[in-house]
Order: sequence, then C-alpha cells, then structure tokens
Amino acid sequence: MKQIIIEFMDRRIFHGKVEPGDIAQALMAEFNRGTLHAQAIGGKEKMAVQIATRMGSMSGGQTALTISIQKVEDGVMIELGQQAWLGIAASIGQTAWSALRNPFSLLSRLDDLAQDIENIQLSEKIWKAIDKTMAALGASHMLSERFSRVTCGYCGTANPLGEGSCFACGAPLGVAQPTTCPNCGFVVRTDETVCPNCNRKLK
Repeated sequence: MKQIIIEFMDRRIFHGKVEPGDIAQALMAEFNRGTLHAQAIGGKEKMAVQIATRMGSMSGGQTALTISIQKVEDGVMIELGQQAWLGIAASIGQTAWSALRNPFSLLSRLDDLAQDIENIQLSEKIWKAIDKTMAALGASHMLSERFSRVTCGYCGTANPLGEGSCFACGAPLGVAQPTTCPNCGFVVRTDETVCPNCNRKLK
C-alpha cells in the first residue's frame, strides 16, 4: 500500500459566511479540465480537494496538490499542500541534461517544459481562484462584522474595533482587541509585530 504524506506549505484564513463546500465546488469547476484532474472528499465541516496532473501525462510524472478546507468559528481555514513535486524537478533536469548533450533535443521537449512550468505555477493559480471565490462570497482576511465589534463590559454597547473607550458611557475598552494579519487572515494580538502563521511583519 502506497502512503502519501502531505506537507502543508501555506495556510490562510478567510472570515465571513462561507462554507467548505463553496470553495471545493469552485476549485472543482476551475481545475477539473485539460491536463488536470480534481476530486473532492469530506463533509460539511471539513473537505479536501486534490488537484493532480492526469495519469499518463508526458511530463513531470504525476503531480498533486491537496487543498484542505476546514470550517472555523468565523469562516474557513484553507491549507495548500504538495504531494509530489519531485517529478517536475526530474523532468526539468532531464530537459536541461538533454539540451547540454544535444541542443536540438530541446525543440522536442518544449511542450513538456511548458507543462512543467505550468505545474509549478499551479499553487499560485489555486490561491487566485480561492481569492476570487472568496471575494464573490463576501469573505476576506478581515474579521467579519460579528467579530469586528467590542462590547463594553459596563453598559453592553457594541463599539467599533480600535476604540479606546465606549462611545456610549466612556468606559475603557481595553487593549486586547482582535485584529487579523492582512496577508493570511490569522487572528493576532495587537502587540504582535510578526504574524505567527505566515511570518510577515504586521507593523
């Protein structure tokens, strides 16, 4: 039995009214064609979509990416992981070696080389498709309206995030107000300078 180990490379959180099935359906529609094959498994709370080169592809062996989509309290968490990029590296290496030995052999491998490069760019295309779907569904890396208010502990009034004091009674609202990383949507503390999820600078 062949064991597949998935190493997740990138994680992003989108806040809003969105379900894992919405993203899975959009990815299936976008990537289940041409040289790619897509399949989805899972249920309402957690789904996985695998996008792979079709069996019998002439270049790069079979390459697969797995997108894990999990429901979280304020939206969804999406992780993109790779299963096998070694086939592409080997194919590009073979093309380079052949070209060194016989420069004219490069002409016969141009289609394969173009396919290898397209496979390398697949993760970028997947994130673009996800971003497009999220925008259409009204989800983003920003906290949803439900979480973008701070309730005053004294009078119960909902105040916008970032306010130092309640606009109704003037009581202090505290400094531990939630915010998100603009790059990946991970909820961070206001005193953090680097996102613990994607390591981007926050300030």
